[in-house]
Amino acid sequence: MSRYRGPRLRIVRRLGELPGLSRKSPRRAYPPGQHGQARRKRSEYAIRLEEKQKLRLNYGITEKQLVRYVKKARRATGSTGQALLELLEMRLDNTVFRLGMAGTIPGARQLVCHGHITINGQVVDIPSYQCRPGDVVSVRDRDRSRKLVETNMEFPGLANVPSHLEFDKNTFTGKVNSVIDREWVALQINELLVIEYYSRKA
Repeated sequence: MSRYRGPRLRIVRRLGELPGLSRKSPRRAYPPGQHGQARRKRSEYAIRLEEKQKLRLNYGITEKQLVRYVKKARRATGSTGQALLELLEMRLDNTVFRLGMAGTIPGARQLVCHGHITINGQVVDIPSYQCRPGDVVSVRDRDRSRKLVETNMEFPGLANVPSHLEFDKNTFTGKVNSVIDREWVALQINELLVIEYYSRKA
């Protein structure tokens, strides 16, 4: 399945709050559809699947990309679940979103794809670029790029800048100081269920 482009609040109603997908809150607290209000017993597989879908839709990645990240996380030392979240959080589109330059991850991806963001002075238009400690993320030195980011930063309710990042609003420059801590991940998720989902599927 390709990247989701349908109604975002429908997904938020079904899976819960997804800060990267939408800043809006749904008016109804139950899932969409004819049987949304019915009490349903979910199987263990359904619970694991929902956690996986949360991760995929929040970060705006395809199934193929997520499988690749899981394989990469398995090769890393330490907790596989934490390594997976670190890989996703250190993506360039997510870093731009967490710095407050865009309201959502899809909005941040658009900024990156259109060449408005630079890494260490070089234009990078690849949303999946893995940011490393020491990288300087800034807005391209063009009026159009600066106006776009200024407009995005006017919206209230953007997330606080996590401890592993720092951002200067005057120069529109951010810096990655370290790898993100688990407590600063904004998404409410049990990453172990995602790893379990793929280990049972293999």
